[in-house]
Amino acid sequence: MGPVTVPAAALGSGVGARPYAAEVPASATGDDRPSSLALTRRARRVDRLLAQRYPDAGCELDFTTPFELLVATVLSAQTTDVRVNQVTPALFARHPDAPALAGADRTELEELIRPTGFFRAKAQSLLGLAQALVERHGGEVPARMEDLVLLPGVGRKTANVVLGNAFGVPGLPVDTHVGRVARRLGLTAEEDPVAVEHALGALLPRSTWVMASHRLIVHGRRTCHARRPACGACPLAPLCPSFGTGETDPEAAARLVKPGPTGPEPTVQATGPVG
Repeated sequence: MGPVTVPAAALGSGVGARPYAAEVPASATGDDRPSSLALTRRARRVDRLLAQRYPDAGCELDFTTPFELLVATVLSAQTTDVRVNQVTPALFARHPDAPALAGADRTELEELIRPTGFFRAKAQSLLGLAQALVERHGGEVPARMEDLVLLPGVGRKTANVVLGNAFGVPGLPVDTHVGRVARRLGLTAEEDPVAVEHALGALLPRSTWVMASHRLIVHGRRTCHARRPACGACPLAPLCPSFGTGETDPEAAARLVKPGPTGPEPTVQATGPVG
């Protein structure tokens, strides 16, 4: 589904309302850290290389409306997009919009979403957000960060996912993959997702934020794993100060890369960082 057209006024607030300040986090300004210009160049080269590796990267949750994406994103916590996509067809057939979901029977809803895990808490969030959409927004999903984050079960990451993928409003969702890859690349030392979001937003053009997040997520899932990153098969190896955290032998590393629907097979010619 293509982005929904959003009134210009909607762009005046929320993450994507204006560029992040063009500054590097304090943790990256010491004498032994790259300069602001060097970090910017590294971040943009990283994004170009990941675009080559994952040309079809994008939102992997199935949706046709902003409401469906909002619900699917809430369900995606602590589970896989594949599992969510298995659940949502039946869910949306039964509850296609906010008014329908707001009136759902809790027990029935819990059973519909049980395979996604934490189904009781998620059902509570879905009922609450659907009721809030009906009461505050006429049953429609708002296109502003400050409205989205007031909905039950919706945090900044979920709001950014919806804004970027359903409304075309630039946002930079930060999940565990984005944070881990960004820290390994030396783009930030921050642990807090919001701080990571702002650090990356300061280094990348606003127009690239949504896709940059998708590419970092795919790279974290497939190659830059939390425990055994496939360093020797990584297209970012020449740029990465953390090269060597995982397997560096190209052939052994290539076997660690998880299969996916996008991009060419990993090269076995990766080398360590340059300079």
